[in-house]
Amino acid sequence: MPAAAPHTPLSDVEFREVAGSVLAGIEATVDRWLQNDVIDIDANRTGGMLELSFPDGSKIVVNTQPPLQELWLAARRGGFHFKRIDGGWRDTRNGGDFHAVLSTCASEQGCKPLVFSGG
Repeated sequence: MPAAAPHTPLSDVEFREVAGSVLAGIEATVDRWLQNDVIDIDANRTGGMLELSFPDGSKIVVNTQPPLQELWLAARRGGFHFKRIDGGWRDTRNGGDFHAVLSTCASEQGCKPLVFSGG
């Protein structure tokens, strides 16, 4: 496995903006899927936490962790921590991309292909 790129800390304001943008993007994607009758996922955001409730009753939770400057994702598949590295959110264990992991977890829990993209 290649050496991890160095993590450059963001200011508190920058972290809130970047992490908030990720949560807003997830919400927008879920809203678009609902409008297009792809899948009915309920998104409930409270501050820095976004809970996605799937038709089968399962949940995915994305939570911002400002003191650590991380995004945490909890799903049936497990728990994941992501740090902002080179403009993307990377898994602290294996370097996986946040949106790819979220897409995999959502596809499993939604029982259909679901793709989240980051910008």
